[in-house]
Amino acid sequence: MQDSTSSSGDARRAGTGTAPILGYFRWAFIVTAVGLALGAALGWQTTGTVGGTLTVFFICAVLAVLEISLSFDNAIVNANKLKSMRPEWQRRFLTWGILIAVFGMRVVFPLLIVVIAAGIGPWQALVLAAARPAEYARIMHDAHLPIAAFGGTFLMMVGLSFFFDHEKDVHWVRWIEDKMARYATIRGIEVAIALLAVLGFARLQPDAAAQQVFFSAAIWGLLTFLLVEVLGGFLDHAQGARKTAAAGGVGAFLYLEVLDASFSFDGVIGAFALSQNLFVIAIGLGIGAMYVRSMTIMLVEKGTLTQYRYLEHGAFYAIIALSVIMYAQSLFHIPEVVTGLGGAGLIGLSLWSSVRSNRAEAS
Repeated sequence: MQDSTSSSGDARRAGTGTAPILGYFRWAFIVTAVGLALGAALGWQTTGTVGGTLTVFFICAVLAVLEISLSFDNAIVNANKLKSMRPEWQRRFLTWGILIAVFGMRVVFPLLIVVIAAGIGPWQALVLAAARPAEYARIMHDAHLPIAAFGGTFLMMVGLSFFFDHEKDVHWVRWIEDKMARYATIRGIEVAIALLAVLGFARLQPDAAAQQVFFSAAIWGLLTFLLVEVLGGFLDHAQGARKTAAAGGVGAFLYLEVLDASFSFDGVIGAFALSQNLFVIAIGLGIGAMYVRSMTIMLVEKGTLTQYRYLEHGAFYAIIALSVIMYAQSLFHIPEVVTGLGGAGLIGLSLWSSVRSNRAEAS
């Protein structure tokens, strides 16, 4: 990739993309060591016992693995968008963007939910998280319905928009993808499909109040996706070549941030099943987020998406599956391990299909 050497410090070191794979995860390994050390220190401070320290250490490690397993598709989609961005905006996303992802979504976002749901100030929410973690976790759990509806709708639109593209000419599951590409010229077809899914799951909610909350949050998720698309399109078509290039980077940057937020909903909410301590959750999920960044850099630098042609397809199928799972979680609990393994399975299957296709062409 011509501009990839400017995408980050790791990218510059990688040069032509021939660096060892482990080299891309250098910062992720460093953050893992620091994060697990902080987790152990936090465990000792809160429990004062070796057993308690090891327990918190283990929970941080499990949360990191959970975040990584849930974010394979996130890294692939990030790489898909980054490869078309200017180098300076690649750098900005991989630096400032990851800070927003780690601290914004793993710390600020859970606090904001409690601030809005409980009607208290940010400082009171932070005190509540530190002093009364059980109450904090209860408020987060009660807010799961609108979060599932919002995030599920946004992710469904992301997945459908990939397949309903009349310019898309590489198909993995040809019998359905060929039809979706053909019908992509029908204006608003992906919006109609998403709204049908929203109406279907809204009707399954147990009472009228839950139906209204679900439908309202889902409409906001749809509106957010459309507004980000409109903003990106507007900025991309701004007058002036330099202005257009810079502004288009802003639109793509905002798109990736909202996308990362939607991916994070499931992990943040699910993390409270393992721990009610906000700081333990932030450490574990923050470690996982660094691996997402490293995987994104590797995919862009090595041109993996070009080499394995169906990898993107598997990721976007996983996104649609995740959106349906988030809808279903508004009705009953689905273990996070099912979500993670399901997405990883689809991506693994697409990778296997890509390897088979490459071998068939070579022979």
